[in-house]
Parts: sequence; C-alpha cells; structure tokens
Amino acid sequence: MEAAAAGATAAKKSKSERIEAQEPQGSGNRDVEGRSLDLISRLPDEVLGTVISLLPTRDGARTQAISRRWRPLWRSAPLNLEADHDLSTQDRKRVLFVSKILAAHRGPARRFALPGIRLRDRYAKIDGWLRSRALTGLREMEFRYEIEDRLSPYPLPPSVFRFAPTLCVAVIGYCHFPNGMAPSLNFPCLKQLTLSVVTMSEDALHSLLSGCRVLESLLLSRNVGIARIRIRSQTLRSIGFSPAWDIQASAVMFQELVIEDAPNLQRLLPLDPELGPANIRVLQAPKLEILGTLSERISKIELGASVFQEMVAVSLTTSMHTVKVLVLDSAGPNLAIVVDFLKCFPCLEKLYIISRLKKNMKNVLRYNRLDPMECLELHLKKVVLKNYEGKRADVDFARFFVLNAKKLKEMKFGVVNNCNDKWLASQRRRLQLDNRASPDARFEFKSGVCNFFINNHTHDLWMADPFDSSLCRCCMRI
Repeated sequence: MEAAAAGATAAKKSKSERIEAQEPQGSGNRDVEGRSLDLISRLPDEVLGTVISLLPTRDGARTQAISRRWRPLWRSAPLNLEADHDLSTQDRKRVLFVSKILAAHRGPARRFALPGIRLRDRYAKIDGWLRSRALTGLREMEFRYEIEDRLSPYPLPPSVFRFAPTLCVAVIGYCHFPNGMAPSLNFPCLKQLTLSVVTMSEDALHSLLSGCRVLESLLLSRNVGIARIRIRSQTLRSIGFSPAWDIQASAVMFQELVIEDAPNLQRLLPLDPELGPANIRVLQAPKLEILGTLSERISKIELGASVFQEMVAVSLTTSMHTVKVLVLDSAGPNLAIVVDFLKCFPCLEKLYIISRLKKNMKNVLRYNRLDPMECLELHLKKVVLKNYEGKRADVDFARFFVLNAKKLKEMKFGVVNNCNDKWLASQRRRLQLDNRASPDARFEFKSGVCNFFINNHTHDLWMADPFDSSLCRCCMRI
C-alpha cells in the first residue's frame, strides 16, 4: 500500500514538474509555495487552439515562442490568416509571408482574408494559396483585389468556391464574378455575404442567392451589371444596399430592389440615399422593424399598397405596424412628409431625421387632437435630428414633436453651430420645452455635423438599433 501511494505521489510530482518545465523561463508566475500560476497553459489543447485562432495572424504565430507547451499548438489550431498591413506594409513581403504560413500550417482554417491584394503576375500564386491544404474547412473568407482599374476588374479565381460547403462568412470585392459558375454553386452554411464593387450579371446574383439557404445578412454595395434585385428568402434578416457611383455611363446601373417574399426580414437599409436606387418595393416582409435611410433620391417607395413618390405620400392604404425604427433624409426639413410616414408606421418608436435646411420652408402643420395619431399618442419614444441649425424651419419641425409626442423619452439634436449658453436658452424658449407633452422627456444638444446614413452595421444583428450611436461625442444638455 505504502509503495503504491509513494508511486502515485511520484507520478503526480513528475507530471507537475513536466508542466512547469514547459513554462517560460524567468516568468516569475509562482505563488509563495513555488507552485505555477500559469493556469492558461494547463487548459486543453482544443481550448488553447481556439484562443490562438482568434488572435491576429502575427500574434497567433508568436505563441509558439511562449514555451514548449505552446510550440506545437499554432500549427494544429484553426488558422486565422489575414494578409493585411499588420502582417507587412510591403506587398512583396506579405505575399512571401502568406506562402510561408500556408506551407507551415497543416490546417484546418477558420479565416483567410486578402483585403486588397495586388494581382500583377500573381494570379497563379493566389490560385495556389486558395488550393492549399492549410485552408481545408475554411469558415470565413475575405477576397478583394486592390483597385487598379475600376473599368477592367480582375477575375475572381474559381478556386474560391472550393470552400462553398463550409463557408459561414464571405466578403468578395473589386473583381469580376464568374457568371457561368453561379447556377452550380451551393453554400449550405453561409450566413453573411458581402458583395462590394463586384461586376456580375443579374442572373448570376439571383442564382448565387438561391444557393444560400441559411443566409441571414446580405450587403450589396456599389456592384455593377445588376439593374433589378429580387429577394425571395426564408432566412434573410438584414439587407444593406447601395448603387455604384463611379462607373461608365454605358454600364448597367442598379435601379430597383423588390422584396418579393422575406418572412424573416427585419432590416432594410439603403446605405447611401444620395444615390438611390430609383425604386424600392416591399411586397412581403411581415417582420420588418428597421427601415432607412429613405430620401427623395429614391423616386418611388412602395410599402405594400402605400406609395411614396419622392417622399411625398401618394397612397397610404397600408399600415406597417412592425416598423419600430425609421431614418429619413428630409429637405426642409418637411414636417408634412414626415407625418405621413408616421401614419404609415403607427407603432414607430425611434425616428431619425437628417435635416437639409431649405429656404422658405414653413412647417405650419398643427396636430389635430380630434384625429389623434397612434404613433404620437402611444409609441414614439426617441427623436434624433441631425444637422440642426435652430432656425425657424428647424424649430417649428422639432417643436411639433416636443408638444405632441406623449411617450417621448429622449430627443437629440446634432447641431451645426456651437451650443453656447445664450443659444441654448433661446432654443429652450422657442421649442417650448417647459410645455412638453411628455414630462419624462430629456433633450440633448451635441455640436458638430455628421451623417449617419452611411451605416456599417448590416451584419451586426446583435444591435437592436444600428443607428443608436450616431451622434457626435461633444454633448450638452438642457
């Protein structure tokens, strides 16, 4: 018995000594009894491999120098390879490093990113990278050429599509899409797709989307060759889109987006209202919650049977009770136009307005309490006005909500000029803040001009409101 116990004690001691021998020399990570405090190194290889795969490429490779315990882990951890300027600021060295890393790593891969690679004479080399065994099982991919000639984009290597069975996230940009391959593509795991400055045919795009059966978020930015986009998806929750702006006059321009059937769509995000597209039609989107930015540059907006022509209501037949957040680019700002949108979205909770002050605009609309609006009476909690100048048109517009939004919790003003005490006192008087309809409402003024219609949160589904943190930092309250 004593011999067995002594043997067990010796075995435990031997294991402890082996682990401690693998720690970095001179680390000093020991308690008062001399025991190791490096608990991280005691974690299973699978856990440490996950940690390594989430680190930037250079930092992940450097973990091999921590200790003998860590030395083999990088080669077996899922590879995270991003060939950006953090890897090297010199294009030639980046190419060399990528080749070395792919040769040294045995796979599988979590992420491979080429955010702006110069093609030159490297097409065969890039194709070889994409065929590397180290990238087996790739889950996230970003592939974008560096812009050299917008009118003659380089072709996307077909070897990119060997990852179709495993990809969950894909970003493709600044290239020519192989249209002939689209009908045969199937992405059973793809949840996020970004196509940015891609030249492709309309048929190819629709074939590609039909092969993405679990897609949740789609970003289409400045692509060429697509005039009309039709969305039929059972899984899509968020769509961001914008037309191209720097292409040949003869190129096919993005003109119309049609949401034919999207039962789970929650966000519809036109990303640049200065460009359109010309028409947006929403036929079936019963869960739509966030819409914008809408502007008069979008010639026609159809929301069910309700129609807006250059933001002016032509028909208000359909009410969409699911929409909670609305962003409008309003010249004037035009109170009558905005109120018609509130009638279309009676359960709206947050209203964002990008104001473009217009001379001689008179916001004389008065609230008819004999014909109350559900939005103002029961739901509207937040109003944000951007580019506020405090002039008559601005003041009359804002005062309408101060005096009539009974559930208002906060109202924010992105102010063009400086908010000195005298100006703030004048605004308080002119806006009649002491007579506000909601006793709980707070009013906040922030200096500086900024526009939040360029929204980068199409894929951030965790954000309840992608426009919520849009105001400038310098804050003054009254």
